[in-house]
Amino acid sequence: MDKRVDTQAHAAPLTHADIRSILIGVMVAMFLAALDQTIVATALPTIGRELGDVAHLPWIVTAYLLASTAVTPLYGKLADIHGRRVVLLSGIVVFILGSIACALAPNLGTLIVARFVQGLGGGGLIALAQTIVGDMVPPKERGRYQVYFASVFLSSSLIGPVLGGMLAEKLHWSVIFWINLPLGLGAYWMSSEALKRLPRHERPHKLDVLGAVLMTAGTLSLLLALSWGGTAYPWGSLPIAGLAAATLVLWSFFGWRQRLAAEPLIPLDVMNNRVVRFGTVSAGLAMGAFIGLTIYLPLYFETVMGLSATYSGLGLLPLTCGTVVGATSSGRAMTHIRHYKRVPMVGLAVSCAGTSLLALFSGRIPLAPFCAILAVVSIGLGTLLPVATVSIQNAVRPHQLGTATAVANFFRQIGGALIVAIFGAIVLGGVGGQATHLSPEALQLGTVDRATMVTLFSYVFGAAFLGFALALLALWLMEELPLRGGAAESAKAAALE
Repeated sequence: MDKRVDTQAHAAPLTHADIRSILIGVMVAMFLAALDQTIVATALPTIGRELGDVAHLPWIVTAYLLASTAVTPLYGKLADIHGRRVVLLSGIVVFILGSIACALAPNLGTLIVARFVQGLGGGGLIALAQTIVGDMVPPKERGRYQVYFASVFLSSSLIGPVLGGMLAEKLHWSVIFWINLPLGLGAYWMSSEALKRLPRHERPHKLDVLGAVLMTAGTLSLLLALSWGGTAYPWGSLPIAGLAAATLVLWSFFGWRQRLAAEPLIPLDVMNNRVVRFGTVSAGLAMGAFIGLTIYLPLYFETVMGLSATYSGLGLLPLTCGTVVGATSSGRAMTHIRHYKRVPMVGLAVSCAGTSLLALFSGRIPLAPFCAILAVVSIGLGTLLPVATVSIQNAVRPHQLGTATAVANFFRQIGGALIVAIFGAIVLGGVGGQATHLSPEALQLGTVDRATMVTLFSYVFGAAFLGFALALLALWLMEELPLRGGAAESAKAAALE
């Protein structure tokens, strides 16, 4: 028998103080996951030297990415079944245990396994945080709260690389994992108390275990192919072809399972929802282009503009900071503008214009105007983020909120990995014609001539333009539903079945 839990329709609405208390606890948990994605990168050389293994260092990052991406939809489904609080707290506990294992790792192999465990815990924290805000705040008011999440990512992006390098150099590399212990315990304590007041919409259904296994295996094979292709193995090699074939087979079986399962892992009405589908595609394409630029722009600054590694990192600030400005303006506009899609459509059009300029005039734009264009591109992208998230949450029933939010985040991460792989293929494959199969070693040693990199990056910026243009098209195709704006409407939605 389906014994539902719905408290929103009968409980007193949350006060602003309640929302703020819950939001702070959730943001600490979210910061925990976001910081760990950035703090490790600058400590990798130190870790490699001290553990005596440099060749397998990328797996420290890859293992976390594989685990966290693969389990994101599972967290959303479990949160819809068992409630947000218990699932979020469980994720924090697994993350803390993985962090302790990382800090105590005696060799790189153990550290990689521990990072995988850490990713299993951190994978759902960001999606669950967005889901919890969806439980507390009606969609019409939800955009402005997404701004807080953008600030979490900004702060982690700024603090993480600096803190990771400093702790590894001045103290010990294990400290970057030990600091997760007080942060995690604080997040657990604050979230545990705050989330007791959260409205509940869980449905005690069964988890589709076979579907979960197929989806997780298909995700792992895809991410491995994207991570290894063009680096560890040539794109046309047998291992990459085998992983690609395994990905197609596993995802085909997953689709078959979704049609036959009594209670599929991702409900068909969520997958077939036009808002969820096009909102996810739009955000995935735009974020993929953004992530690709953040990864490869330092190389442009160093090889084309002649900047040092330090100044190339500073050159990324306009790109990373602009998203917060765009998200803030768009999120606040959603509470006042009926046709809320217009803001991100203009924003993405501006991003397209900016990247087209970078592609057409690659290598010929001075540093100051170049950074100004990056800021404009980033602001335009930022306008999409709260609109995509809130639109998806507004289009599904409250008891499907966790699943829909997690699925959107999952495909956003997959899109990011795919577009980063495309950018890598352009740079390392020498698509411009003047270079043939550049090696990562040559790029790191700075032995590639400037003219070659100018040509290659004209293609990179062109690919970013295409990503933003397709994101704009998907956003245009996304249906613009009226946003539910009050407690009465939210209660009515909670009662629908």
